[in-house]
Amino acid sequence: MSGMTERPFYTWEGDVLVLNILGTPNAKKDGIGKVKGHQLCVSVKAVPRDGKATDYMVRFLAEEFAVSVRDIEVVTGRTNVNKVLRIKSPQRLPGVIGQQKLF
Repeated sequence: MSGMTERPFYTWEGDVLVLNILGTPNAKKDGIGKVKGHQLCVSVKAVPRDGKATDYMVRFLAEEFAVSVRDIEVVTGRTNVNKVLRIKSPQRLPGVIGQQKLF
């Protein structure tokens, strides 16, 4: 993979934060983890059944980013661990995003 530019795990489109997420359902606790490649690891306790873990993750992330659930759009990955989410006007940024610098 030499010579390739590593993609960031998030980008901004105006006031919308676009996040690439690697989800882990059935975890011991909910949490935002480390960055793995071009994805942010997010764990949730919910069982992965019919998109329920994704719905749960959206509720968890709404709290973390201080937005309402309707401000988060699941673009891709509703029933997959690889997800792209759009978060409109996040009021709070978890530390892992505040620590990253985009070039």
